[in-house]
Amino acid sequence: MIALITGANRGIGYHIAKLLTERDVTVIVGARDAEQGRRAAQELGARSVRLDVTSAESVSSAAEWIEEEYGLLDVLVNNAGVFLAQEDPAAAATPVEAMRATYETNVFGVVAVTNAVLPLLRRAPAARIVNLSSGLGSLTRAGDPQDPFWASNHLAYNSSKTALNMVTVVYAKELAGTPIKVNAADPGYCATDMNAHAGHRTPEQGAAVAVRLALLGDDGPSGLCHDEDGVVPW
Repeated sequence: MIALITGANRGIGYHIAKLLTERDVTVIVGARDAEQGRRAAQELGARSVRLDVTSAESVSSAAEWIEEEYGLLDVLVNNAGVFLAQEDPAAAATPVEAMRATYETNVFGVVAVTNAVLPLLRRAPAARIVNLSSGLGSLTRAGDPQDPFWASNHLAYNSSKTALNMVTVVYAKELAGTPIKVNAADPGYCATDMNAHAGHRTPEQGAAVAVRLALLGDDGPSGLCHDEDGVVPW
């Protein structure tokens, strides 16, 4: 089994790669910085490919390399994501440039990578696509004043994850009737570089749900968002 994880040189992506490697999956660490990717892959006993999800050339080159090396892909985990320091807690103060940059990675990058490797996923017996979302992207939770996420009103990041949820549903609908399953994973609030390690969960705990979806059986669901306890509301 061959798995590509974007942004896998650190944080949750690194631990997704680690857990899959421990399950005898051949893991490809996708990393924007080639040297950091090589170091992570060496530590994990994995392979690496330079992959900047915001660069069409980089995405195309990575897909071509995977095709040359393996000819197919069993698992794609779209993990790469950003939460930019320029984003202001007040929506009216969030720069449009921060919105664009956030969507470039969190939404457009996911579409670019998925489209580039989809022919390889179709060649696998039963491929899986896992998109790393967040509870902050849930419209149900965002609209509930009693929910803890009510106060986390970040315009760029939250809306990018809401958009990613719809991306997940659209691909799941398009691939219905094929062996490919597409789901979103909510890892919870994990201590990573993105939040200055403020999260109360470990990256390994956050990685577990993505790994479960990456190894989902033929009777598993598609087009849903999952956390550690099961399916969660969009």
